[in-house]
Amino acid sequence: MTESEAEAASGALLSRAKQGRERILGAIREAAIAEFSRHGFKGASTKAIAERAGLTKPQLHYYISSKEELYEELLYSVLNGWSGAFIFDNNSDDPKKVLSSYVRKKLDYALDNPGLSRIFTTEVLGGGRNLGKYWPVAVKSTQQKADLINRWIAEGRMRAVNPTLLLMQIWGMTQHYADYGVQVHIMLGLAPDEPIDREPIVRELTSFVLLGCGLAPD
Repeated sequence: MTESEAEAASGALLSRAKQGRERILGAIREAAIAEFSRHGFKGASTKAIAERAGLTKPQLHYYISSKEELYEELLYSVLNGWSGAFIFDNNSDDPKKVLSSYVRKKLDYALDNPGLSRIFTTEVLGGGRNLGKYWPVAVKSTQQKADLINRWIAEGRMRAVNPTLLLMQIWGMTQHYADYGVQVHIMLGLAPDEPIDREPIVRELTSFVLLGCGLAPD
Protein backbone atom coordinates (compact mmCIF):
# COMPACT_ATOMS: atom_id res chain seq x y z
CA MET A 1 0.00 0.00 0.00
CA THR A 2 1.35 3.38 -0.97
CA GLU A 3 1.58 6.29 1.46
CA SER A 4 -1.32 8.07 -0.25
CA GLU A 5 -3.43 4.90 -0.10
CA ALA A 6 -2.62 4.50 3.59
CA GLU A 7 -3.64 8.10 4.25
CA ALA A 8 -6.89 7.59 2.33
CA ALA A 9 -7.66 4.41 4.30
CA SER A 10 -6.89 6.14 7.57
CA GLY A 11 -9.14 9.04 6.62
CA ALA A 12 -11.97 6.66 5.73
CA LEU A 13 -11.65 4.92 9.10
CA LEU A 14 -11.74 8.24 10.94
CA SER A 15 -14.76 9.32 8.93
CA ARG A 16 -16.64 6.11 9.75
CA ALA A 17 -15.68 6.43 13.40
CA LYS A 18 -16.96 10.02 13.46
CA GLN A 19 -20.21 9.00 11.78
CA GLY A 20 -20.62 6.16 14.27
CA ARG A 21 -20.07 8.49 17.20
CA GLU A 22 -22.53 11.04 15.82
CA ARG A 23 -25.11 8.30 15.28
CA ILE A 24 -24.74 7.12 18.89
CA LEU A 25 -24.90 10.66 20.25
CA GLY A 26 -28.05 11.22 18.19
CA ALA A 27 -29.61 8.07 19.65
CA ILE A 28 -28.69 9.19 23.16
CA ARG A 29 -30.22 12.61 22.55
CA GLU A 30 -33.49 11.17 21.23
CA ALA A 31 -33.66 8.71 24.13
CA ALA A 32 -33.00 11.47 26.64
CA ILE A 33 -35.69 13.70 25.12
CA ALA A 34 -38.20 10.85 25.39
CA GLU A 35 -37.31 10.04 29.01
CA PHE A 36 -37.04 13.62 30.30
CA SER A 37 -40.22 14.73 28.52
CA ARG A 38 -42.17 11.86 30.08
CA HIS A 39 -40.66 11.72 33.55
CA GLY A 40 -38.92 15.03 34.17
CA PHE A 41 -35.37 15.31 35.47
CA LYS A 42 -35.97 13.46 38.73
CA GLY A 43 -37.99 10.64 37.23
CA ALA A 44 -35.68 9.90 34.30
CA SER A 45 -32.73 7.57 34.86
CA THR A 46 -29.53 7.03 32.94
CA LYS A 47 -30.36 3.31 32.92
CA ALA A 48 -33.62 3.99 31.07
CA ILE A 49 -31.93 6.43 28.70
CA ALA A 50 -29.21 3.88 27.93
CA GLU A 51 -31.71 1.09 27.28
CA ARG A 52 -33.82 3.30 25.01
CA ALA A 53 -30.67 4.24 23.08
CA GLY A 54 -29.63 0.59 22.74
CA LEU A 55 -26.63 0.96 25.04
CA THR A 56 -25.48 -0.36 28.37
CA LYS A 57 -25.18 2.15 31.22
CA PRO A 58 -21.33 2.06 31.13
CA GLN A 59 -21.46 2.67 27.39
CA LEU A 60 -23.74 5.65 27.93
CA HIS A 61 -21.34 7.19 30.42
CA TYR A 62 -18.54 6.86 27.91
CA TYR A 63 -20.38 9.52 25.87
CA ILE A 64 -21.87 11.66 28.66
CA SER A 65 -20.48 12.65 32.03
CA SER A 66 -23.76 12.85 33.94
CA LYS A 67 -27.53 13.00 33.73
CA GLU A 68 -27.35 16.63 34.85
CA GLU A 69 -25.12 17.61 31.94
CA LEU A 70 -27.36 15.82 29.43
CA TYR A 71 -30.51 17.41 30.84
CA GLU A 72 -29.05 20.91 30.81
CA GLU A 73 -27.85 20.46 27.22
CA LEU A 74 -31.36 19.50 26.10
CA LEU A 75 -33.07 22.18 28.15
CA TYR A 76 -30.90 24.93 26.74
CA SER A 77 -31.16 23.60 23.21
CA VAL A 78 -34.86 24.50 23.22
CA LEU A 79 -34.12 27.89 24.74
CA ASN A 80 -31.46 28.60 22.14
CA GLY A 81 -33.84 27.40 19.44
CA TRP A 82 -36.46 29.87 20.58
CA SER A 83 -33.93 32.69 20.80
CA GLY A 84 -32.69 32.06 17.29
CA ALA A 85 -36.02 31.48 15.59
CA PHE A 86 -38.32 34.07 17.13
CA ILE A 87 -36.62 37.40 16.65
CA PHE A 88 -38.83 40.35 15.72
CA ASP A 89 -37.73 42.71 12.98
CA ASN A 90 -37.36 45.87 15.03
CA ASN A 91 -37.39 48.00 11.89
CA SER A 92 -40.68 46.62 10.63
CA ASP A 93 -43.76 48.81 10.38
CA ASP A 94 -45.99 45.83 9.52
CA PRO A 95 -47.36 44.25 12.72
CA LYS A 96 -49.62 41.93 10.73
CA LYS A 97 -46.67 40.37 8.91
CA VAL A 98 -44.47 40.08 11.99
CA LEU A 99 -47.15 38.62 14.26
CA SER A 100 -48.35 36.18 11.60
CA SER A 101 -44.81 34.93 11.09
CA TYR A 102 -44.30 34.66 14.85
CA VAL A 103 -47.38 32.50 15.33
CA ARG A 104 -46.37 30.14 12.52
CA LYS A 105 -42.77 29.81 13.71
CA LYS A 106 -43.87 29.15 17.29
CA LEU A 107 -46.33 26.48 16.22
CA ASP A 108 -43.85 24.86 13.83
CA TYR A 109 -41.17 24.72 16.51
CA ALA A 110 -43.57 23.20 19.03
CA LEU A 111 -44.78 20.50 16.63
CA ASP A 112 -41.28 19.81 15.28
CA ASN A 113 -39.85 19.51 18.81
CA PRO A 114 -42.67 18.28 21.06
CA GLY A 115 -40.37 16.43 23.43
CA LEU A 116 -38.14 19.44 23.97
CA SER A 117 -41.18 21.65 24.49
CA ARG A 118 -42.48 19.29 27.18
CA ILE A 119 -39.06 19.21 28.87
CA PHE A 120 -39.20 23.00 29.23
CA THR A 121 -42.80 22.92 30.47
CA THR A 122 -42.03 20.19 33.01
CA GLU A 123 -39.03 22.17 34.22
CA VAL A 124 -41.16 25.29 34.72
CA LEU A 125 -43.89 23.31 36.51
CA GLY A 126 -41.20 21.93 38.82
CA GLY A 127 -40.09 25.42 39.82
CA GLY A 128 -37.56 26.14 37.08
CA ARG A 129 -34.52 25.52 39.28
CA ASN A 130 -32.34 24.99 36.19
CA LEU A 131 -33.50 28.15 34.42
CA GLY A 132 -31.71 30.79 36.46
CA LYS A 133 -29.41 31.75 33.57
CA TYR A 134 -32.33 31.81 31.14
CA TRP A 135 -34.78 34.22 32.77
CA PRO A 136 -32.76 37.47 32.34
CA VAL A 137 -32.23 36.65 28.66
CA ALA A 138 -35.92 35.78 28.21
CA VAL A 139 -37.07 38.94 29.96
CA LYS A 140 -34.80 41.09 27.79
CA SER A 141 -35.96 39.40 24.59
CA THR A 142 -39.61 39.72 25.58
CA GLN A 143 -39.19 43.38 26.49
CA GLN A 144 -37.65 44.11 23.08
CA LYS A 145 -40.71 42.59 21.41
CA ALA A 146 -43.03 44.47 23.76
CA ASP A 147 -41.27 47.75 22.96
CA LEU A 148 -41.86 47.20 19.24
CA ILE A 149 -45.54 46.34 19.80
CA ASN A 150 -45.92 49.49 21.91
CA ARG A 151 -44.39 51.51 19.06
CA TRP A 152 -46.90 50.05 16.64
CA ILE A 153 -49.69 50.96 19.07
CA ALA A 154 -48.38 54.51 19.47
CA GLU A 155 -48.24 54.87 15.68
CA GLY A 156 -51.85 53.69 15.38
CA ARG A 157 -50.91 50.54 13.47
CA MET A 158 -52.79 48.22 15.83
CA ARG A 159 -55.21 48.22 18.75
CA ALA A 160 -53.86 48.98 22.20
CA VAL A 161 -53.08 45.72 23.99
CA ASN A 162 -50.80 44.61 26.80
CA PRO A 163 -47.86 43.38 24.69
CA THR A 164 -46.44 41.02 27.29
CA LEU A 165 -49.80 39.34 27.81
CA LEU A 166 -50.22 39.09 24.03
CA LEU A 167 -46.89 37.30 23.69
CA MET A 168 -47.62 34.92 26.56
CA GLN A 169 -51.00 34.08 25.04
CA ILE A 170 -49.28 33.19 21.77
CA TRP A 171 -46.81 30.98 23.67
CA GLY A 172 -49.62 29.21 25.47
CA MET A 173 -51.73 28.62 22.36
CA THR A 174 -48.88 27.32 20.22
CA GLN A 175 -47.18 25.16 22.86
CA HIS A 176 -50.51 23.54 23.70
CA TYR A 177 -50.19 21.40 20.57
CA ALA A 178 -46.91 19.94 21.83
CA ASP A 179 -47.49 19.82 25.58
CA TYR A 180 -50.99 18.35 25.25
CA GLY A 181 -50.30 16.27 22.16
CA VAL A 182 -52.29 13.28 23.43
CA GLN A 183 -55.38 15.41 24.02
CA VAL A 184 -54.97 17.16 20.67
CA HIS A 185 -54.88 13.85 18.79
CA ILE A 186 -57.96 12.57 20.63
CA MET A 187 -59.97 15.75 20.08
CA LEU A 188 -59.05 15.87 16.40
CA GLY A 189 -59.86 12.18 15.94
CA LEU A 190 -56.29 11.29 14.98
CA ALA A 191 -54.35 8.12 15.63
CA PRO A 192 -51.54 8.59 18.21
CA ASP A 193 -48.82 8.59 15.55
CA GLU A 194 -50.81 10.44 12.88
CA PRO A 195 -49.34 13.82 11.91
CA ILE A 196 -51.31 16.96 12.72
CA ASP A 197 -52.38 19.16 9.82
CA ARG A 198 -50.86 22.49 10.79
CA GLU A 199 -52.46 24.79 8.26
CA PRO A 200 -55.96 24.98 9.83
CA ILE A 201 -54.33 25.57 13.23
CA VAL A 202 -52.09 28.32 11.87
CA ARG A 203 -55.06 30.02 10.22
CA GLU A 204 -57.20 29.89 13.37
CA LEU A 205 -54.45 31.06 15.72
CA THR A 206 -53.27 33.80 13.37
CA SER A 207 -56.81 35.11 12.84
CA PHE A 208 -57.42 35.05 16.60
CA VAL A 209 -54.25 37.03 17.31
CA LEU A 210 -54.69 39.54 14.49
CA LEU A 211 -58.36 40.21 15.26
CA GLY A 212 -57.44 40.72 18.92
CA CYS A 213 -54.93 43.33 17.77
CA GLY A 214 -57.48 45.06 15.56
CA LEU A 215 -55.86 43.77 12.37
CA ALA A 216 -57.74 42.14 9.52
CA PRO A 217 -56.53 38.60 8.79
CA ASP A 218 -56.11 37.46 5.19
